[in-house]
Amino acid sequence: MTTTTTLNTERLTEQRARVRTDPGVLPVLFAAAARTLGRGPGPTTGEEDPDGLLHARLEDLGRRELLLAWRPVAGSPEQAVEVLADLYHHGDSDERRAVLRALPDLDLGAAALDLVRDALRTNDTRLVAAAVGPYGGAHLPEPEWRHAVLKCLFVGVPLAAVDGLDERTDPELVRMAAGLAAEREAAGRVVSEDTRRLLSAPTTSGSIPSEKE
Repeated sequence: MTTTTTLNTERLTEQRARVRTDPGVLPVLFAAAARTLGRGPGPTTGEEDPDGLLHARLEDLGRRELLLAWRPVAGSPEQAVEVLADLYHHGDSDERRAVLRALPDLDLGAAALDLVRDALRTNDTRLVAAAVGPYGGAHLPEPEWRHAVLKCLFVGVPLAAVDGLDERTDPELVRMAAGLAAEREAAGRVVSEDTRRLLSAPTTSGSIPSEKE
């Protein structure tokens, strides 16, 4: 598949208009977006981030634009999430990542939280990284959010991908990270630099809402 450096704006304009007038075409256009709109590192994504763990790739940006055009005609958050769930569950990992990355911009409240939870049950670093972005950071209850951070350490997702890490790091998360570090050391395995930084991070004891609506 050809790698591009910018989105095909002419096709994007055409496809955005199509999903606004005929929302039923969204699944086809969404699946083909990498081929028709562009694929490759985004404006802030270098070759050192080939899987888009920290920054959106072009195919993420193109799919996000399609979803933004579709959302005003998609109905209630619950109705919209039904379509998003189909895109997510029937898509490949890149398509799933794009759905997760777009969630904060789609005015869904917490209705799509199950998609985040599904991503966190995988060991796919692309999905885990997207799941701990702004949408997961805003809506995951505190215990689940802590476990999501530990999942990042376990599968090798950089903690730079975790939205709100500095604000939400608390003594319980540090305790959990210390337990993970102890297990790795006992097994003769390397403790990552991210884990060591988390162990020395300042913590907050402020309460975090259990779930934002």
